[in-house]
Amino acid sequence: MAAIETPVTITEPIVTEKNKFAEEFSVTEAVAVKQLKDALPEILKEALGTEDAYILWGVPLDKSSDDARIDVILIKFLRARNMEIPAAKEMLINTLKWRKEYKTDGILDEEFDTNVFSDNVGFIHGKDKEGRPVTYNFYGGIDQDIVFGDIDKFIRWRVQLMERGVQAIDFVHTDAMIQVHDYKGASVFGRTQNTKEATNRLIKLMQDNYPEFLASKLFVNVPRWGSMIFKLLTPLLSPATLSKFNVSSSSEVKQTLLTFIDQDQLPPIYAKDL
Repeated sequence: MAAIETPVTITEPIVTEKNKFAEEFSVTEAVAVKQLKDALPEILKEALGTEDAYILWGVPLDKSSDDARIDVILIKFLRARNMEIPAAKEMLINTLKWRKEYKTDGILDEEFDTNVFSDNVGFIHGKDKEGRPVTYNFYGGIDQDIVFGDIDKFIRWRVQLMERGVQAIDFVHTDAMIQVHDYKGASVFGRTQNTKEATNRLIKLMQDNYPEFLASKLFVNVPRWGSMIFKLLTPLLSPATLSKFNVSSSSEVKQTLLTFIDQDQLPPIYAKDL
């Protein structure tokens, strides 16, 4: 009797997509990421009271995972703290604590008064030439007493906008975003006390909890007084920060936007300028 042959099932190997950001790590960065990743159980325990993996920006922070997106997230905290592991660890702990206390994970489901926070204040639209999401913020033509009347509400709305932007980042093909700050109609004497306080608090919150998410910041329709202020502040800014800034007047809006963003990805509000 002929031997009965058992069918052999050939299983195709699972191919994991390469992560270009992780592959570009220097040896020093790769070692630091490994050390920070090994400390994740301790970090989670201190921040959240449990070593269970926490999902940060869609990525489970699991020490045993081979998901390279974890490394891309961790390097952000390291670079924000000059590759100092203890400082990066503390920053991540504080960010996780803040997210728990601020209930950031549920903020996308919250609704805000569209009469206050309309597209005249800010929105996300399209992608830049590298596939990164673009956030637009407007500082002219808004009623500051209404928009910034409740500072806590404004900041919470702005955090939601940030979280929506991060949702469009996959940490595989994109790891940051572009911000456009439009000053058309803004006045040097027009900032209320609430506006100043909200701005200062928001800047600190973003720096503390969203490290290295800004690829470029475009300041458009900047009036003459704004350009003068920027020049005065330039010596106080680091070269790394300055390299991300681009300041342009109303006559340079077209050139600036199209340098970073394809025309079909721009919001209709700029159609008349192009």
